[in-house]
Amino acid sequence: MSIRLLSPQLINQIAAGEVIERPASALKELLENAIDAGAHNIDVMLGDGGKAYLSVLDDGKGMSPEELELAVERHATSKLPDDDLFNIHFFGFRGEALPSIGSVARLIITSRTQSMEEAWRISVEGGNKQPLKPAALPQGTKVEVKDLFFAQPARLKFLKAAQTETGYIKEVINRLAMVNPQVSFRLSDEKRQILFYPAVAKLFDRVSMVIGHSFKENAIEVNAEHDGIELTGFISLPTYTRATTSEQYLFVNNRWIKDRMLIGCVKGAYQGLIGHEGHPVLALFLKVPPREVDVNVHPAKYEVRFKDAASIRGLIVGSLKNALAEAGHRTATTIGIGALGHSETGILPINHSSSKSNFSKGTPWTAKTQSVNTIAQLQKQAPLNFDMNESFSGSVPSNLEQQEPPIEDYPPLGVARGQIHETYIISQTPDSLIITDQHAAHERLTYEKIKATIHDHVETQLLLIPEVVALTEEATARLMRRAPELKKFGLIIDAFGLDAVIVREIPAILGETDIQGLIKDMSDTLAEFGDTTALTDKVQAICARMACHGSVRAGRRLTAAEMNALLREMETCGTSGQCIHGRPTYIELKLKDIERLFGRRE
Repeated sequence: MSIRLLSPQLINQIAAGEVIERPASALKELLENAIDAGAHNIDVMLGDGGKAYLSVLDDGKGMSPEELELAVERHATSKLPDDDLFNIHFFGFRGEALPSIGSVARLIITSRTQSMEEAWRISVEGGNKQPLKPAALPQGTKVEVKDLFFAQPARLKFLKAAQTETGYIKEVINRLAMVNPQVSFRLSDEKRQILFYPAVAKLFDRVSMVIGHSFKENAIEVNAEHDGIELTGFISLPTYTRATTSEQYLFVNNRWIKDRMLIGCVKGAYQGLIGHEGHPVLALFLKVPPREVDVNVHPAKYEVRFKDAASIRGLIVGSLKNALAEAGHRTATTIGIGALGHSETGILPINHSSSKSNFSKGTPWTAKTQSVNTIAQLQKQAPLNFDMNESFSGSVPSNLEQQEPPIEDYPPLGVARGQIHETYIISQTPDSLIITDQHAAHERLTYEKIKATIHDHVETQLLLIPEVVALTEEATARLMRRAPELKKFGLIIDAFGLDAVIVREIPAILGETDIQGLIKDMSDTLAEFGDTTALTDKVQAICARMACHGSVRAGRRLTAAEMNALLREMETCGTSGQCIHGRPTYIELKLKDIERLFGRRE
């Protein structure tokens, strides 16, 4: 077969396949053109989810008749004034969107500049350009796309239902609305107005409109700069998460992108603060000098390439970690509201069937009914390791009846009022009641202490009687290969035959702990990482294992001094609002919400 040149119409259809995947793809290109034209108000109208009809009306500067004719030609653009591909200051520049749409749909463009007495219209149908015609329109541009992919019927089979396509369109508008708060966006279909974002002065107001107003109360501001690279935006508290990454908005020079490196940076910053099932909510805006980033590595510009990726990575991870640390012990406000929402007023029915199953043969429950092993486990637990002489008032009371400060001087997490089920600490602030999970909270504090000391000398505790832990041969060999690295964490072990290790020293911060469980968990962790992975690269996971075994457990009764000491320690730890698994360590119930629950407040 001989080599031949492709026809212009086929070339446009190929370009359309790269740029125009569905109605949302076409809308993205048209919205970017409207924003680049200086529009302040943009109205979008849909028909059948954009498949039958899609229009974008803006009040931008408009186009002259001569520009209209050029706009539907390939590689015609007003966005590269100096022909420098590495100095791009606009959204689109390749000049392929309009001719690509026109090659697979019926395209009508009407436009008028401020100096023109009337508007002009040009049509392109299946790649065939029609002559210019006069039309009526205020200053600005209206682009109409009818019967998308009528010239390529095979592509229609890949489109979804109208409701699904409308969802993709809403997401495109959300992304562009977020980085252009000064522009008003309206989306409507044949029946109703779907969404409306009025122009606002503050970026945070627009972000809250898009993500939701609950984000406003649970967001942390990020603002950092290094070597001409700026990072701004808002990230959620670790306890305010979603099941997917759908509410993570990342922008580079105001372009929404889905870059693996940036997503990895976010994961790195939240590592150890959030569970595997959750994903933080955020909107981050990275401004990079145009010559330091290539925006043309993806046909739809969803990915970018940085000249100095290491600096970008360091800036993002460092800035997010600092912001999270500065947030202190804050936890999501939606947790307490959600807890109240799940409760019901009125008398709770007694489930007699469950009562019989729990207390068979009518045997009364007493402490004697607990197994000896259970009692031994509760007694053998790590001490809180707090300085009981430290308190918000200079000394911790030995009981709850002693003198305390005026209510207006209460510390952030309040004063302990009691403990229920030997698991939860109840404390009072001037305007709320706080329930703290003692194990989750102490686990986080222990984790942070271990992590802070591993780079220095770790204090170890010599076991009076070294403990032998029976393992498999493979597990023993695995642990002994890593014995020098484990020593850096304060865990000193030796081989005890082929299928056991003997533990001689443990980190002092763990106190009395379940050594058998700790060693077996460490072996499982090493098996998960593999022998090729350095432990120092998995510091957080190793620290988490130790912290879990070295924390005060649920089921341990605490004194008032211990409860208050735990609360004060939490207030000084920047990440104490969530445990190492990403769950909240405390829930705050506002007094006004509790009063509503009991009918005391409207």
